[in-house]
Amino acid sequence: TGQVLYRGAPVPAYNQRVGYMTQSDHLLPWRDVQGNIAVPLEIRGMPKGEMQSRIDELIEFVGLKGFNKSYPSQLSGGMKKRTVLARLLAYNPETLLLDEPFAALDAQLRLRLQIEIRRICQQLNKTAMFVTHDLDEAVALADRCAIFSARPGTIKRVVEIPLPRERDLLRLRHDPQYVALTAQLWDEMAPAITGQGEH
Repeated sequence: TGQVLYRGAPVPAYNQRVGYMTQSDHLLPWRDVQGNIAVPLEIRGMPKGEMQSRIDELIEFVGLKGFNKSYPSQLSGGMKKRTVLARLLAYNPETLLLDEPFAALDAQLRLRLQIEIRRICQQLNKTAMFVTHDLDEAVALADRCAIFSARPGTIKRVVEIPLPRERDLLRLRHDPQYVALTAQLWDEMAPAITGQGEH
């Protein structure tokens, strides 16, 4: 029950000011990188010349120059994620919804893409809502963390993350404030982990 509001107004249908990235890539295997990025632009009916210019710009922005005509089967895990990021940004949504997008990646690749998503949000002035079960990732990326309960999924607590906006994610793990904030989130989650509560 309840309402979904965006900028204070009810959302009756598809919200074109929001982009969504799932845990799975959902790339079309029969389309190359530029063809996959083109999907939302084709749906919107963007003229071909304008579309190609936008695709080229995005490929450059996410670091995939030279892989325009590569198919998903020819891409590494990181390249696939970059393709999905470019597709997400194609129609320039102001808010990004990211549902555990890096969960299946190894630690080094995950860190590289965490750095990338922070760069994208800062450079393009995007708001991101990032769902993760990784508390270290939550503190590293967030301005604030909302801790959810188990079903029916209500917000139990919101924890502010007073780290500076400009963060060196490579060195952040050595920052005492980061360590303390991560410990605070672990303490919040402890009852669920030990079976004394649900989060």
